[in-house]
Amino acid sequence: MALEALSLSLQFARFPGVERHRAALPRHGVRRWIRHALDVEGEITVRIVDADEGQRLNREFRGKDYATNVLTFDYAQSPVVMADLVLCAPVVAREAREQRKTLAAHYAHLLVHGTLHAQGWDHETGEADAEAMEAREIEILAGLGIRNPY
Repeated sequence: MALEALSLSLQFARFPGVERHRAALPRHGVRRWIRHALDVEGEITVRIVDADEGQRLNREFRGKDYATNVLTFDYAQSPVVMADLVLCAPVVAREAREQRKTLAAHYAHLLVHGTLHAQGWDHETGEADAEAMEAREIEILAGLGIRNPY
C-alpha cells in the first residue's frame, strides 16, 4: 500500500501541561498516523486545544455543550482531503488514563478516527457503519503496531 502525500500543520494552543502533549505528538508520528488512514492526498491541520476551546467548538458546531476528544471539520474529500482535526488535550489525557493506554497511542487512534471522518466515514449513521469504521480503525492501527483500541 502506497502512503498518500500529506500537507500537515500541527498546532498547539497555550495551556498548562501542553509540553506533555507536544512530547506525545512528534510531527513525524502524527504524519505517519494520518498518512496510514488517508486514501487520497491530504491537507490537514491538527490543533491541540484546552477544555474551554474544545467545549466552545463542540457547542458552536455540533450543538453539544461539552469538550469531546476529537472534532473533524472536513472541507473536501476529493481529489484532496482537506480537514481540520481538533483534539482536546484534557479529554484525551483522561481517556488514555481510563483506558490504560499511553497518551501517544490514544492520540494515534483519535487521529486515525478523525482522518476517517474527514474521508466520509461515519459511526453515527447506523450500527453497520459504526462496525465498518471500527474495523477499519483496528486494521490501520494494527498496521502501525498499535493494539486494538476497543
